Amino acid sequence: MSTVTPEELNLLIEQTYKVENEFNELKSSYAHLQDTVEKVVEFLPNAIWIVNSDNTVFLQNSHARELWELLKLLEFKSDDYEVKFNSRSFLVKSSSYKDKIMLSAIDITEQKRKENLATMGQMAAHLSHEIRNPIGSISLLSSTLKKRVIPENIPIVEEIQSSVSRIDRIIKATLMFSKGVEAKKEIFSWGSLKVSIDESIEYYAYSKTIEFIFPEQDFNINADKDLLEMLFSNFIINAIDAIELDDEEDGQIEVVYETDGLNHVFKIYDSGIDIENKKDLFEAFKSTKVKGNGLGLVLSKQIAEAHNGTVRLLGGERKGFEVKLPV
Repeated sequence: MSTVTPEELNLLIEQTYKVENEFNELKSSYAHLQDTVEKVVEFLPNAIWIVNSDNTVFLQNSHARELWELLKLLEFKSDDYEVKFNSRSFLVKSSSYKDKIMLSAIDITEQKRKENLATMGQMAAHLSHEIRNPIGSISLLSSTLKKRVIPENIPIVEEIQSSVSRIDRIIKATLMFSKGVEAKKEIFSWGSLKVSIDESIEYYAYSKTIEFIFPEQDFNINADKDLLEMLFSNFIINAIDAIELDDEEDGQIEVVYETDGLNHVFKIYDSGIDIENKKDLFEAFKSTKVKGNGLGLVLSKQIAEAHNGTVRLLGGERKGFEVKLPV
């Protein structure tokens, strides 16, 4: 049996240390690679699962952990597909490599909502254009008819005018929503805007006695007068509807004005019923009232934003909204 010389033993020990160091470096590189992969997977905005052939989860990110029940609905398919889960829509992509399957679920609920809104807006705009001409004719004929009918029939004509006025407001709101809001600013007084608001709601029908309180002071505003007329009319009409649904025999609508030097601040209060679905307030085509079309508050918010202003629901004892417009 041959003996190992000290030189050979030292060489063997050196090689062993070298192999051990290389193994440790390789192990460290693998751990670093694994950590990098996990961080990349975690960074992705969609839910990611990497699944073994026995359907156990090899790797997943936090989005996937939150949607662990969704994984039961997923399967490997060559083409992308959609899945409904908890009232939300997900686009599912899948791929395979050796014994692993990777599944990805992207939440497309908001994207589909916007697509649906765009489709509804286009359809509504087309219908509005078709309706506008006959509505104009009815409005003109009703004005002529009101001058000729006997006094007892005047309320009937006024009811026709009220209905036509409501349809016209819906048409204007729909067309504006489909085209987008663009403010053309000019300087005008609050007093002149108040006259326009009064004319805008003149034909709006209501049965109760309502007290209207508006700012008595006059001041100038640099804004789009027609747009602000629509904004305030929307809030006042909503307030009238809320009072009509209230148990009280009468009601009050108050517009309070103040300025902080940088902004015109309007607070619009009413004594009507409270708002039930506050989360749907500024959602297009989702109305919180029976007579609504779901565009009034959405447009009011867009009008304020077109002036670099804001609209918000007020908390506290009095029910109302705040409209803030830059001076």
